[in-house]
Amino acid sequence: MTDVKKSLDEINESVQVPSVYESSFVQKFLAYSGPGALVAVGYMDPGNWLTSLSGGSQYRYQLLSVLLISIIVAMFMQSLSIKLGVVARQDLAQAIALKVPKSVRYGLWFLNEIAMMATDLTGVVGTAIALRLLFGLPLIYGILLTVFDVLVVLLFLRFGIRRIEFLVLSAILVVGVIFGIEVFRAHPPVASILNGLVPTADIFQNHQKLVLSLGIMGATIMPHNIYLHSSLAQSRRYDHNDPAQVNEALRFANWDSNVHLVAAFIINALLLVLGGTLFFHTNGQLASFQNVFDGLKNSNIVGTLASPLMSWLFAFALLITGMISSITSTLSGQIVMEGYLNIRLPLWQRRLLTRFVTLIPILIIGFMVGFNEQDFEDMIVYAQIALSIALPFTLFPMIILTSNKKLMGKHANNKLVLVVGLVLASIITILNLQLIISTL
Repeated sequence: MTDVKKSLDEINESVQVPSVYESSFVQKFLAYSGPGALVAVGYMDPGNWLTSLSGGSQYRYQLLSVLLISIIVAMFMQSLSIKLGVVARQDLAQAIALKVPKSVRYGLWFLNEIAMMATDLTGVVGTAIALRLLFGLPLIYGILLTVFDVLVVLLFLRFGIRRIEFLVLSAILVVGVIFGIEVFRAHPPVASILNGLVPTADIFQNHQKLVLSLGIMGATIMPHNIYLHSSLAQSRRYDHNDPAQVNEALRFANWDSNVHLVAAFIINALLLVLGGTLFFHTNGQLASFQNVFDGLKNSNIVGTLASPLMSWLFAFALLITGMISSITSTLSGQIVMEGYLNIRLPLWQRRLLTRFVTLIPILIIGFMVGFNEQDFEDMIVYAQIALSIALPFTLFPMIILTSNKKLMGKHANNKLVLVVGLVLASIITILNLQLIISTL
């Protein structure tokens, strides 16, 4: 393998894990657990919230099957990302940069930089809206306040990646419990939910349902998660010259990934079920976070379930996901910049640079539309388009690279995995093109 600098050098091989020759499964799982939580955050950001809630309010539980398919595809793609990091000891940006001419490398960096900014945008807007719902803070001040979340990232990074992993895992658990409580109190029909997990041909025959399904898939499988996982998979320290240890690292990294992606699926499913149970009878009039916030305390909409506490819990969960998604967008942005350009900035500089570049267009648009919340939520939808455009340039190179025997050795994708990967990436690309066309 060509010698390259370590990916995310400050956390690379920073966490010691048990040897393959030790027997405790639980101890090993806990040692490897963490990167999957950081990746799972990207599957439950405010963009996912909007598509899941909207899907439930318009079609009740029928789009649960789309969520399920999306997360299964995500598991497959994340497993390839993990394999690249563990076996080749490179992140995706580094691996691509070593194979393409300088002009292509710069073009891919620019494209992915836009995608990272779009990811950051959803966190900024989601956090600002949550602050307005909770404390009545005007959106402009909420947006400006998000600059300071860099301090949170830096504070926890000073104590190592394990602290950030614990913070994010705790946040996921809190959000899951909040929506679990809200859905439990709503008493949704279990049989209808189970039926919704079964795909139907109607999804492809109904144009509006198809568009929303594409939105759910587009908000689920995103480029920054692929880049991030290929780097975070290298955060564990073990003897990577021992084939048995490498095999075990792959196994437990995939366990970690799949468990946390299941958690992400459950949270998104809870959101969709919440929208389907409480807002389906309102003829799909669920246009914004404000609608949900107001509806949860309106007895005319949600009946006896209505209470200010339900609204507050919803907004608090939105605040948590908006803030923690900024952690992963920062790390992903650092991976893309370092991998493609070989420019290494301290994390605080990278964070401020990303945030200020994101804030400038947000503030310009904000002043143009008078900081209208609905317009800002539309920005989240359009941010998904930027992610959709970047996605094929992420998935296809990753599939090809992990099929390269010179790079991956005996861990190179077999023909079945290669074909399945290319077919899935092609389908996702076509669906995302349809999403872009239908949105524009």
